[in-house]
Amino acid sequence: MITVVVLSERLDAVLPAAALPALRSASAVYAGAGVPLDYWAPLGVDGPAPASLPDGSVVLTTEPDAYPGAVVIFTPEPAGSRLLDAAAVMDRLRSPGGCPWDAEQDHSSLRQYLIEETYELLEAIEDGDRGAMREELGDVLLQVLFHSRIAVEHPSDAFSIDDVSADLVAKLVGRHPHVFEGHDPAVHDATSQQHRWEELKQVEKKRESSVDGVALGQPAVALAAKLVQRVRRAGFPVDLLPEGDDTGVTLFAVAALAKLAGEDPETELRAICRRFVANVRDAESKARAEGIESLSAEDWRRFWTATER
Repeated sequence: MITVVVLSERLDAVLPAAALPALRSASAVYAGAGVPLDYWAPLGVDGPAPASLPDGSVVLTTEPDAYPGAVVIFTPEPAGSRLLDAAAVMDRLRSPGGCPWDAEQDHSSLRQYLIEETYELLEAIEDGDRGAMREELGDVLLQVLFHSRIAVEHPSDAFSIDDVSADLVAKLVGRHPHVFEGHDPAVHDATSQQHRWEELKQVEKKRESSVDGVALGQPAVALAAKLVQRVRRAGFPVDLLPEGDDTGVTLFAVAALAKLAGEDPETELRAICRRFVANVRDAESKARAEGIESLSAEDWRRFWTATER
């Protein structure tokens, strides 16, 4: 019986535990297709795989189809292993001999793409388009990989995708003690976990204000809602919210009341905008069907009545 151990090209020299019995009892171990003999020879591999394999031998390979009829043992790859491919491709594009455009980018020049890709992902989610979501998630991931690769080259404060990942793991573990430490009396449902997350974040970042860390550059409706959410958790009374008749105060009040009612005003407003766009397109389409290319106010009213929903 011949045994083929399929190595993962992503995991380099990792051997599957299931292959150990076969390796211990093998009459010979060979380096097959895709496996460099010079690397494996010092580890006990007998040589390159011959055309006719002796019974009881084991072949290490990355190409299992080259050995029909053999017992095949695959090296299991953990979830996320293909992220290694993505990081390697990004490194190749950014390195000498890679892509000239990629090599010229910096954190500032990529800002516009991060924003664009985020909104395209948001649109795919709103549309319920699973294929588009998959693609746009990849585009957002590209931005993370790109910025992390650029950061490696910083002369005084370099960091890599591994550092970014390590920080993320530490954050997730640290802010879920009820999961990773077994118990947290402050957490008993999703709402209490959300409050606990903010409490742990404030302690971790040594924040002095309940509104520290709120990104002021986000869209205004989302910003107003986030600010109200933060101060409400700190016990801020509703009667101290801004009052007045000007447009800004009115918009703030609407966003605040929506958030306090458990709604997301940014999402609600985007839904209305998308509905409005659909109604405009429908009205224009019906007008064109009647040979009308430039709509008057009365034309708009006539076709709008038929499309309002």
